[in-house]
Amino acid sequence: MLHELRKQGTAKPLALTSGEPAGIGPDIALMSWLRRSQATLPPFYIIGDAAALARRAKLLGLDVALAEVEVTQAVATFDQALPVVSAGVAAAADAGRPDPSSAPAAIAAIERAVADVQAGAAAALVTNPIAKSVLYAAGFKHPGHTEFLAELAAAGGPAPHPVMMLWSETLAVVPVTIHLPLRDAIAGLTTELVVKTCRITEAALRMRFGIARPRLAIAGLNPHAGEDGSLGAEDQTIIAPAVAALRASGIDVRGPLPADTMFHDAARKTYDCAICMYHDQALIPIKTLAFDDAVNVTLGLPFVRTSPDHGTAFDIAGTGRANPSSLIAALHLAARMTSGASAVT
Repeated sequence: MLHELRKQGTAKPLALTSGEPAGIGPDIALMSWLRRSQATLPPFYIIGDAAALARRAKLLGLDVALAEVEVTQAVATFDQALPVVSAGVAAAADAGRPDPSSAPAAIAAIERAVADVQAGAAAALVTNPIAKSVLYAAGFKHPGHTEFLAELAAAGGPAPHPVMMLWSETLAVVPVTIHLPLRDAIAGLTTELVVKTCRITEAALRMRFGIARPRLAIAGLNPHAGEDGSLGAEDQTIIAPAVAALRASGIDVRGPLPADTMFHDAARKTYDCAICMYHDQALIPIKTLAFDDAVNVTLGLPFVRTSPDHGTAFDIAGTGRANPSSLIAALHLAARMTSGASAVT
């Protein structure tokens, strides 16, 4: 089981992007604000089109007061109205039906949110889901949200190496390779990549999660961690040397471990984060254990970024069926990561 974190507030508001305007991002943002007292939410403002948010609230039958404000007014406004900061781009798309305004609106919100965090006006960045297919059709050049954030964070210098963590109170996982076909993930796996990913994860667990000595469990790539090479050599030639290098530097790490025995209750009590070799090896267990409240966290950036662990869900946008639990968890975690939260036992 993971160390618990103290829930602490934040003096500055959180910047929340509207995400894909035709998706459920607006729905869950509105629903979260309505639960602000019940869920003891930290103050946040949403970056987007106030008129589009008002249309969505009307469609959902939600009585949400909206107030277009400057960032400096967000905290004082939050109790009475959902603060909205304009990204300067109108969003005309109907729920479930992205249109040519969707991509510019989503990109502008991300750019404004990063600028606010880098300027110190916002404590952290929380992003609602985007639709990569919609962005690609508009000429978006980045593989995804995370890579775009890394470029924006670089501000003209070398881009940081972003690491994706999926976090919940039950389990935290980090995939070393992410959105790649399985054959490409295996081909791209190197000792250096495993070491870099683990170092970034360990540093974040100490500095952002308040865990004094993080424990990492590294999954093997092959069944049974390769069975001493009889089921594949990668565990011996790539992963084991990474584990040795990490141990030599003082990091508490074990592996490579058979992935099929890493995620039961007793095993999870022995580590703070599981480092997995590819996307599904990490995401299947956490989505099984914490589907509604897992949070996507980007490590390695110079600011805190969290996000709900789900997509745009066009099929239920505007129906009232969206569940805001993951966004609420993402808002809480962002506040805790920026307030010097420390581990408690």
